[in-house]
Amino acid sequence: IVHCCLSKEFSSASSTTTIGTVASRVTRNGNAVMENGFLNHEDLAGDRGMIDDMFDETYREKEGPKPPMRYVWRNIILMSLLHLGAIVGLVLIPSAKIQTLAWAVLCFLMSALGITAGAHRLWSHRSYKATLPLRLFLTIVNSMAFQNDIYEWVRDHRVHHKFSETDADPHNAMRGFFFSHIGWLLVRKHPDVIEKGQKLDLSDVKADKVVMFQRRYYKPSVVLLCFTLPTVVPWYFWDESIIISFFIPTILRYAIGLNATWLVNSAAHMFGNRPYDQRINPRENPLVSLGALGEGFHNYHHTFPYDYSTSEFGWRFNLTTAFIDLMCLLGLASDRKKVSKEVILARKMRTGDGSHKSG
Repeated sequence: IVHCCLSKEFSSASSTTTIGTVASRVTRNGNAVMENGFLNHEDLAGDRGMIDDMFDETYREKEGPKPPMRYVWRNIILMSLLHLGAIVGLVLIPSAKIQTLAWAVLCFLMSALGITAGAHRLWSHRSYKATLPLRLFLTIVNSMAFQNDIYEWVRDHRVHHKFSETDADPHNAMRGFFFSHIGWLLVRKHPDVIEKGQKLDLSDVKADKVVMFQRRYYKPSVVLLCFTLPTVVPWYFWDESIIISFFIPTILRYAIGLNATWLVNSAAHMFGNRPYDQRINPRENPLVSLGALGEGFHNYHHTFPYDYSTSEFGWRFNLTTAFIDLMCLLGLASDRKKVSKEVILARKMRTGDGSHKSG
């Protein structure tokens, strides 16, 4: 892990923690003090109560032949049927009522927030804090997204950050676009992924009763929230065809949501520039950010995984950041972690690819 000189500035008014420069003023509840120490990435991670989303440079891949690829035929069949159903949904769009299309978009946005603001920025990285009502909402819409329960999502994502682009990375982009996009779900996990995942400290997630309740009742919650509710609402409230109600707000919306998330693992690890750290594979990809509600600023995110915005550009192509900021305004979220512009610029100059000079 690359160490850099950092310090913190706490602002109770904005409920934001800014990671700034050495010897900056620290304000707690209106009392100003001077903090002259050096804080590195591990210190900040400790401030969040975790270090398992920080890259581990001590990991070494095992020598010798790779284990044979074992196909998971159930997943292959289900994913094939899902995408065939999505094609049917696309064909049916001209026949759908405008309310149905609006409902499909709303379901997409809510389920996406369950991943981006919920499983990713809140539970995986602890980049901000959420009250019980917000955690309940994010858990509900996370089940609507149907991308594994929060506990399992967090485990796989922390392994991805800790061992990025190695055999221990669940969707290692070095194995190609198809594998990092969807192929990793169609085969058995590499033994290193399982081994390293079992060694992670997930005590913070286990301690969240909302997360563990969802894990206990995940299957029925998915049946209700991912498939039943999106289908029934158009059919019941504005007399939409049950076929259209099923294939557009449910199947097509679900397939688009999955692919938007998968593009962060594939396209955002292969296409784009690296203004923050050219030594790592993740890239800045605005198109992915547009589809994934702000998750495509990936070079930034892997450089500063603790930043709640996953970007230095605020709300630009980043609906998730706007949502978290709104939740803070409403008193439902707090303690947003943010990297200062000085630290960002210093990192660009030190390890970036120079693309920041062009804007």
